Amino acid sequence: MRDQAIKSAIEAATWAPSVHNSQPWTFVVTGEEIGVRADADRKPREGEREALIGCGAALFNIRIVLRHSGWAPITRILPDPDRPNLLATVRLGEAVTPDESTRRLVDEIERRRTHRAGFTNLPIPDRLVETLVGQAAEEGGRLVPIADPRAARVLAALTQAAQAARAEDPEVRRWSRPPGSPRGDGVPADAYPAEPADTGFPQREYVWGIDTDQSVATATGVVAVMTTPTDSRQEWIATGQALQRILLHASVVGVSAAFHTQALEMPHLREFLREEVCAGAYPQMIMRLGVTFEETRGVRRPLSEVLD
Repeated sequence: MRDQAIKSAIEAATWAPSVHNSQPWTFVVTGEEIGVRADADRKPREGEREALIGCGAALFNIRIVLRHSGWAPITRILPDPDRPNLLATVRLGEAVTPDESTRRLVDEIERRRTHRAGFTNLPIPDRLVETLVGQAAEEGGRLVPIADPRAARVLAALTQAAQAARAEDPEVRRWSRPPGSPRGDGVPADAYPAEPADTGFPQREYVWGIDTDQSVATATGVVAVMTTPTDSRQEWIATGQALQRILLHASVVGVSAAFHTQALEMPHLREFLREEVCAGAYPQMIMRLGVTFEETRGVRRPLSEVLD
């Protein structure tokens, strides 16, 4: 029973979101303890910060699935200074009874998808946004909805500037997957439209987009920024856990997220956002939340490639 819980937790971890779907993680099992490690070979050019956010999201999946399997997860973050690639360990603790909320979140792990187009005009209730803000706080993250249209325009403009400056980004090409690709990583061609939707927030220009109906919906949705008070590795991991927690809660009620981190990958633009939009807090993620009826497939590497 414990072995199956550990296997299920690692399988769920592989479904976490990551920049370019690069899946920058590996896992190791020692007895009843799972180690989450950063995979240096898959660290994107954008740097360690975004890789650790993805690994933090994978860590949250491990924790929630272990609890769903009936075991309290005992987590240590950055447990060994001599092994900087070991980001966390999770050990099976005492037996617990999972609640209905845990069951609902686990059901969404493989169903959740990153959206790369516009949203429908269906509104996101304020009460849901408030709930997501609270869920992020449970993991040490701060989700800030951007209610001021002027601030949203600043975020959109900086995203446009960053995207234009890196229109021919080799990192984007590295993770673009052509139609029919058997690869279990990167962004498949049917995950985004050939013609980007005009939402004000440009998506990355992956290479192989195909004609779909995704470009028809053009609503921006709710714009939000995830921030932290400082900018440490520990807070990058916390950001990933908070991000995955809110993504799963949103997915339960049919809400998806689109990410726009281009400006955060350019230090001078990120610093401008920190000072002018985020009141001195460090922006870790820019996103739009909305409703889409488009379904895209998810691709993930098999367990044999990520489990050491």
